[in-house]
Amino acid sequence: MKAYKNFFYLVVIFFLASCGGGGSSSTPDQQEEPNQFPSHPLVWDVVTPESVGMSSSKLDQAFDYAFQDGAYTQAAVVIKDGKLVYERYRGILPGEKTTLSNITSLDSSRLEELFGNKTSDSYVTSWSSAKSFVSFLIGIAVENNLISSINDSASLFIQEWANDERSSITIKNILDMRSGLYPMCFDDDLGELDNCNNTSDSSSGGDLVFSDDQLTKCIHRELAESGIIQPWYSDTIIYNRGDFKYSNCDTQVLGEILFRATGQDLQTYADYQLFSKIGINAIWWKDYVDAGQSNGNYLAYCCLDSTARDYAKFGHMLLLGGVWENDVLSYGSYVSSIAGLNSYGLQFWNLCASPLDENNNCPNADWITSTIGYDGQYIMIDFNRNIVVVRSSLYEPVLNISNERKMKLVANNLSFSNWVSTTPRGVGAFIGTSFSPNEFFYRITEAIE
Repeated sequence: MKAYKNFFYLVVIFFLASCGGGGSSSTPDQQEEPNQFPSHPLVWDVVTPESVGMSSSKLDQAFDYAFQDGAYTQAAVVIKDGKLVYERYRGILPGEKTTLSNITSLDSSRLEELFGNKTSDSYVTSWSSAKSFVSFLIGIAVENNLISSINDSASLFIQEWANDERSSITIKNILDMRSGLYPMCFDDDLGELDNCNNTSDSSSGGDLVFSDDQLTKCIHRELAESGIIQPWYSDTIIYNRGDFKYSNCDTQVLGEILFRATGQDLQTYADYQLFSKIGINAIWWKDYVDAGQSNGNYLAYCCLDSTARDYAKFGHMLLLGGVWENDVLSYGSYVSSIAGLNSYGLQFWNLCASPLDENNNCPNADWITSTIGYDGQYIMIDFNRNIVVVRSSLYEPVLNISNERKMKLVANNLSFSNWVSTTPRGVGAFIGTSFSPNEFFYRITEAIE
């Protein structure tokens, strides 16, 4: 695959790379199931930190860290014991505008227009945190007997795989990013998706964003040859089928499985079975085809827009074991599987809740469950401490060619693009930030007295 030289290819060379990180890629093992899930009402009480045994001053310090100039944080929320104890919101700060203006084609006034004046009602975006929502929707479909089991062959729904080796791929294989299928990257010579050719191209899960159709090629992938060195996997390590390989295409296929299993597109099924039940308003982006699932294929692997509070509702629902007020949801078995993971699995990551030791290990195996999205989108769920933390970066949807959230990225031409514009990297600024999710979460836990 030829390397892209234009600016906006650089934006997505590392697209969703930060959806990795946190937790290892070893075979997912199950920890002991957590104790009985707590029970809290649908509507949070807004309380003082002290009323749930937390220090206001220490939370102030934790949030000062997350919201410093150069962190690019738009929103953060803390839920403890089912109560909203702390939240903060802001727009872009002077130092961030200066840095981004010097690196990108966006001047200070345009950055202010995009990222200024953010409040609790402002949308943030998920990037790959959406993958975790898709996972839970799969769990709902199992509960509703529309999917018998995640251990079933995916070919029951992806019939294109029914008569060849791909029939051995289970839904769980896909959920765990162990499908064995080639990752997909956009080939600028072909003008379409094709097999990734190197680790640089595939490290972010495969850059699907330049393709108008982000589903068809994902379905028609072939199994990668096993027992050899695959350049998209490693230059030195032999690839064996079933090895972990983060793949946006895998989750895109999960969205199609849901569509074929339920008869409803991803947005419709999520609205009825999840969002309406827990009080979330959320809009899923689609690709740029005219047909597909619903005038476009929903981007299961990314790009769900909602508020930080609404993302906290999702995390809190998982903390409750999938049980919400009046038992309108009850998916404790699936949530227990998520909570018990100590490595990547079921479209969820692990983060260490303590500073890493001198050997970069997590002290006392203090892992928490987390969604992770490009540019620093997190829903962190601590089943032991009964706490949910949301952090989102500055965001504004760029809708230049339609008012629909239909992704069309034209390299070096935002005037003819619809794009998920986040900071700093989603606007093309490949710079570090002062924010670390591990550090932020640790500072919050230090506020527990």
